[in-house]
Amino acid sequence: MSLLRAFGHRIRYLRGKRNLSQEALALKSNLDRTYVSDIEKGKRNVSLLVLEKLAIGLEVEINELVEDL
Repeated sequence: MSLLRAFGHRIRYLRGKRNLSQEALALKSNLDRTYVSDIEKGKRNVSLLVLEKLAIGLEVEINELVEDL
């Protein structure tokens, strides 16, 4: 599995643990819902700033986003 797909699965897993929809995560992270969808599909190579936004939206530390990739 590619790194982008593995990261997307990790985001989807963390989002699911918090019972958040893609739209809810997008709103909490100040991102577009389609961007979150593309991340989860492994279609986006995210920047450090987006990692920070996702961590804020998921209420986790940044390192939790990339654990076990």
